[in-house]
Amino acid sequence: MIITVDPGSAKPPYEQVKERIDALIRAGELVHGTRLPTVRQLAGDLGLAVNTVARAYKELEAERLVETRGRNGTFVLATRIRVDDEEARAAATMFARAALRAGLNFAQATELLQRTWGSGDRPRRTEEFG
Repeated sequence: MIITVDPGSAKPPYEQVKERIDALIRAGELVHGTRLPTVRQLAGDLGLAVNTVARAYKELEAERLVETRGRNGTFVLATRIRVDDEEARAAATMFARAALRAGLNFAQATELLQRTWGSGDRPRRTEEFG
């Protein structure tokens, strides 16, 4: 697992660590059950305060991407498919709420989604999920 922190970045170090671990999970490089380095070990490797890495881990836990099992360590809880599925579900919820606010019925909302789906406006996925 390769994590670097850019001291000149506008993003705080904890956020850089969190985003990198999140990206590794999404890319499938960190799979469900992978044990992460201890907070103390990663902080030492990156030259950060222990509390900085602890905050990154805590935020990843809040998003249910990792879980800490006491003295046993912190483990990847999510899978790439679950993370993407939850994102799609959240987007669908936002779309449904926006459609309702706009006064669209289900058929109209579905038609809008179908037109958008076929228009090429959607992002292209270059990887297959396994």
